[in-house]
Amino acid sequence: MYSVELYARVRRACHVEGMSTRAAAQYFGIDRKTVSKILKHSVPLGYCRAKLPVRPKLDPFIGIIDQILKDDKDKIKKQRHTAKRIYERIRDEHGFTGSLTIVTDYVREAKRRSREVFVPLSHAPGHAQVDFGETLGVIGGLECKLHYFAMTLPHSDAVFVKTYPCETTEAFCDGHNAALAFFGGVPQSILYDNTTIAVAKILGSSEMRKNTPRRSADGKRTRTQTFSELQSHYLFKDRFGRPGKGNDKGKVEGVIGYCRRNFLVPAPRSESFEVLNIRLEEQCLERQSHVLRGHSVSIGERMRRDLDALMALPPVPYDACEKVRTRVTSISMVRYRSNDYSVPVAYAHREVQVRGYVDEVVIDCGSEIIARHARSYETADMVFDPMHYLPLLEQKVGALDQAAPLQGWDLPDVFTTLHRLLQSRMGKKGKREYVQVLRLLEEYGRCSGRDQTGARPWGYQL
Repeated sequence: MYSVELYARVRRACHVEGMSTRAAAQYFGIDRKTVSKILKHSVPLGYCRAKLPVRPKLDPFIGIIDQILKDDKDKIKKQRHTAKRIYERIRDEHGFTGSLTIVTDYVREAKRRSREVFVPLSHAPGHAQVDFGETLGVIGGLECKLHYFAMTLPHSDAVFVKTYPCETTEAFCDGHNAALAFFGGVPQSILYDNTTIAVAKILGSSEMRKNTPRRSADGKRTRTQTFSELQSHYLFKDRFGRPGKGNDKGKVEGVIGYCRRNFLVPAPRSESFEVLNIRLEEQCLERQSHVLRGHSVSIGERMRRDLDALMALPPVPYDACEKVRTRVTSISMVRYRSNDYSVPVAYAHREVQVRGYVDEVVIDCGSEIIARHARSYETADMVFDPMHYLPLLEQKVGALDQAAPLQGWDLPDVFTTLHRLLQSRMGKKGKREYVQVLRLLEEYGRCSGRDQTGARPWGYQL
């Protein structure tokens, strides 16, 4: 290709100085046809292919290559064919005699043609998107995975973030409560991915033609019971992206990455999730003063239009818990999410309902709350309340010394002394007397060891 400088010299010689085409060709050492072309165009046109290249060796195998690339779309990315592997297969399995280069060139162009193209979207005020992200942090001196709930208002780019020990149903519901309270209203609609917390099943074409008896099905997706309750409480419209298409909710996907990079780097260290979440809320508020690229006003100023379009909050927040029906075991325990929690022995073998909250587990029998425990996120953990087993230990005093619920019970030292004296003086009867003393705590309150001044509570001085 000739340079622009040569074009300028030839064109000036002919158009300004009056040099003929033949003379210009002789003077500049180029063909007369080239001079004619230069006189028609002020700059080089570049190479323009008149027709597609002929590939006599590759063309018979293009259908095979296209089918391999099509089948790869259903495979995980790490197990898809490379151009070299496609070349080896068509060579060994189909007798291809061409080179690797022409296969590589075709595969590169075929992949380019198949790449998805996206449409820029605009977002009306009063709508939201929700997702979960995860990162690592240190809570209470222990490194753990942090699951953070994020809600964003795409019109203004306002965001709310809250961290949890796990991505669970109760965290999902609690995140909605906290986010809606933070924004001061309920969005008209909320866009989700197809999380199993919200979607029990995505119906196929044959199932869509059937009349589903479940009131939470919309002909495409069947909502979970908890999500349907949450939606009925706040009355927002739900929307779901296509499976595996994160770009359908690109705003919140971007927020997940933004919060990880800006709020959670370096890895956060906090004494508790509560303290960390207070700090994150402050950062969300501080971000509202930012002016983003392409806008002339801050996030907070644009958020006013969002707030005007939000619906009013209900009088009380949703009861953010997961409800599970189960049966109490013979050792007076109920299992919830792989951990066991104790209930009073009077309820052994009975049907109960477990309500799992983010920070506690509440167990009901009928309309009565029979037990409350701090939530455990360990695996195969056993959470006891010693008071639950005292009536049984009064009958089975032989198990007193090995009773697991009493191990680690933080009682004042005077109880240990009393236990030793009663057992040494009265034997087995002394054990029963000791349990009867412990049962006084059922009436006079649980022992809390020492008060803030360091003195023992007067009710436990024996």
